[in-house]
Parts: sequence; C-alpha cells; structure tokens
Amino acid sequence: MTLRTAVAQGTELLTASGTPEPRLTAELLLCHAVHCERPYLYAHPEQELREVEWLHYGRWLHERMQGKPLQYITKTQEFYGRPFTVTPDVLIPRPETELLIDTILKRRPHARVIVDAGTGSGAIAITLALEIGASVTATDVSLPAIRVAQASARELGAVRVHFIAADLLTSIADNTLDVVASNPPYVPLADRDSMQREVRDWEPPLALFAGEDGLDIYRRLIPEARRVLKPGGLLALELGIGQAEAVAALATGWRHAEVSPDLAGIPRVLSCERP
Repeated sequence: MTLRTAVAQGTELLTASGTPEPRLTAELLLCHAVHCERPYLYAHPEQELREVEWLHYGRWLHERMQGKPLQYITKTQEFYGRPFTVTPDVLIPRPETELLIDTILKRRPHARVIVDAGTGSGAIAITLALEIGASVTATDVSLPAIRVAQASARELGAVRVHFIAADLLTSIADNTLDVVASNPPYVPLADRDSMQREVRDWEPPLALFAGEDGLDIYRRLIPEARRVLKPGGLLALELGIGQAEAVAALATGWRHAEVSPDLAGIPRVLSCERP
C-alpha cells in the first residue's frame, strides 16, 4: 500500500463513520505511523508502507472511528507553541486556554511564585514557568495526571515546576503567592448527554464535571485563593460558556476584576486581585 492509497482509504473510512475532518485526520494518523510530517506524504506519494506502519495505521484509524480523540492516539497536543504529552488521564489542552496565559503575562509579567490548581496535563504550569521564569507549583488530586504532566516538564526542560498531589490549594501556605491560575472542571452534570462523544466518553470526568451547575470548584477555589495569595495577588480562572456573571459574583470584594473574551467572543477568563 502506498502513502497515497493509504490516505485515500483512510479518508473514505473516516468519512463513512462521520468523523470530523476525515482527510486531515487520515493524514495525521498516517504521519504518526510513518514518523513523518505532512509535506512528506505529498512529496513521496508512491512510497510503500512497511507492514508495521500499515498495522499501526489501521489500528489507529479504527480507534478514531470509535471516537477516541486524535490527541490520545498520537499522545501529543500543542499548547502555546510547545508539544505536551496527553493521555486519557488528562484533559486535552484547548486553544482557548492560551488566553489564560496571555492574561497572566499581561497583568503579572514579573510574578515569581505561582500555583496552577488542578494542573492536569501541566500545560498551564509549564507554560508559565517557561514564559515568565517563575517558580510554579502544580497541584492535582490525580496521581496519573501528575505523572503525565511530569513527563512533559522533563521533555520541555521546565525545571522550575514542582508537582504536588493535593486538592486545589489545600497544601499551600497563607499569603505566599503572586498568582493563582486554574482551568478547573466547570461542566454541569446536566450537560453530559449533549456533549461530543470524544469528550464525554474519553476525557476524564474528574477534569470535566463540577456539580449540577458547574460551579462547585469555583465555590471552593476562590476563597482558598484569597487565603494563599499575597495582598494584591492575581487570581486568573478559565470560565465555561455562560458562567462569567455567576463566577464574578463569587469573587465579590476582589479588586480590578476583568473578564476577557476568547477569539469567538465568549467570556473566557476572569482575572481579579486580592484586596
């Protein structure tokens, strides 16, 4: 089987299964099997696949047709221009979360001590450490998630990120931080049945759902952040769709609150300062 034929057959199978972006997905899976970049497929369309490459490609096509996210198959997702390791133990980093990084870089470019609460893949913690040069503590209740994030930290040389198995900010001392950052679980349980199957069936529920209204983690995290931040310290939170007003109300009394929209115009990040 040649590369051209493999792409064509993979595209046909993915199209028939209703998989989004079937040709792009087929090309990316084939590149993963052959260990090449996409331009190589077009430069060498008559190259024949080795048996092991064909076997891997076929298996990964089948997994994608069953709804397994592409990132869990390739075990990587780019975030802020860097490749991060992802497995079903962690939420796949989303482009809109990059706004959280931008907000912190804008409001606290010289922060020295930061905590990423509920780090998951480690994308936020590692990116902040590398972009700012700060000391970043990353917490998570999931030990498997911490192991995934530690792998990315090693690969990316993020030596100033320290990982703690803990629930949100419970292990952090009072009045010690310049910034608390978090992309917490915020999906209401009532939304489960209407979610994309790739998310609902594959990504970790612990990283997705937060009670009936999706606000349970915010209710705990905002008071904890007030305890651990220094006076004037910054809290930056990613928001779910339609949650900006409710989360801002939970931060009543904080100073200089700002809600920043993502590229789609959706209010996506709340940032505010401890009084």
